[in-house]
Amino acid sequence: MSSVTDFVNLNISNIPDKIIAEYIWIGGSGLDIRSKARTLSGAFDNPQKLPKWNYDGSSTGQAHGNDTEVILYPQAIFKDPFRRGNNILVLCDAYNPTGDPVYTNKRYDAAKVFNHPDVVAQLPWFGLEQEYTLMEKDTKWPLGWPQGGFPRPQGPYYCGVGAEKVVGRGIVDAHYKACLYAGTNIGGVNAEVMPGQWEFQIGPSIGIAAADELWVARYILERVAEIAGVIISFDPKPIAVSLLLENTSSVSFSLTLFSNTFGTLFTYIQQGDWNGAGGHTNYSTKSMREDGGYEAIQKAIEKLGLRHEAHIARYGEGNERRLTGHHETADINTFTWGVAKRGVSARVGRDTAKEGKGYFEDRRPGSNMDPYVVTSMVAETTILWKP
Repeated sequence: MSSVTDFVNLNISNIPDKIIAEYIWIGGSGLDIRSKARTLSGAFDNPQKLPKWNYDGSSTGQAHGNDTEVILYPQAIFKDPFRRGNNILVLCDAYNPTGDPVYTNKRYDAAKVFNHPDVVAQLPWFGLEQEYTLMEKDTKWPLGWPQGGFPRPQGPYYCGVGAEKVVGRGIVDAHYKACLYAGTNIGGVNAEVMPGQWEFQIGPSIGIAAADELWVARYILERVAEIAGVIISFDPKPIAVSLLLENTSSVSFSLTLFSNTFGTLFTYIQQGDWNGAGGHTNYSTKSMREDGGYEAIQKAIEKLGLRHEAHIARYGEGNERRLTGHHETADINTFTWGVAKRGVSARVGRDTAKEGKGYFEDRRPGSNMDPYVVTSMVAETTILWKP
């Protein structure tokens, strides 16, 4: 008797001149990832040679009215770690039938920045740190936490080892290897400060490729978690609790999870002090990596400080719950920077300061940031903008 798994693992590489291409795009929320598959003839290594495709934008919140067709333009190709063989993942961006980008297509404007001659000349490198939280599917509570309760306070979990310290390592390792198989430039993984929270890194990658690879890595993570029956949360502050609520109708509070359990008379005692989840963005240009680059780094950070509010406004929804000035963050209203400090807006590594060249880290982006927006804003502000 055959099982579904037998057919999932069926090798179709012996079928001549046929591959499965999984087209991937970003949906109407700007964070949801959509995909669908098609059969193609031949082998492809150039996305421009792949056929465009379309989908019903009214079902993704990206089109309204009588004409709801949205067109997919292939932009990057990766190996498919799920179907394997010659099958591929195709990262796309979305356009309406007139050729204009739909409002969630942030890649379109990012490409303009990264194709600018001044930006191309500076060869911008990005290393993107993606933090996320594994959640139970039914309870929406962090994986490994006591149901409705809290684990021991933070401390032993960051880069921890052992059943009492980490949970979900199998999912993380499967994702890591799948990203390597796909051809993304994934740099590593680690358990984060809050239990049930993990991080992976993309890069260093050049220009828009960093954002392409992060989106594909997110897609692969969602697929691996789907198989495991676990939810991925990119919320910048998945656990945030105010203290001792006597009357919830008159007290401003935030409990992202379990909010539906509060009554008018309910006392809640906060247990533990939980880190948020970020999308820290490491960045350098050719000028920063050359001798004397520390001056270029300082000038770039100064520019970022001058446009702090504009960047914060596009660095992730709900990020104000994370950027409190605590838990290794700077206050959202103030731009600060320093060497080897994590409670600042921009951090310069000790090695960079010592060598007088290298890179710096923008610690402000939240875990749900759009990498097209963040990377292109950083490049535009530091290279093209003339204050």
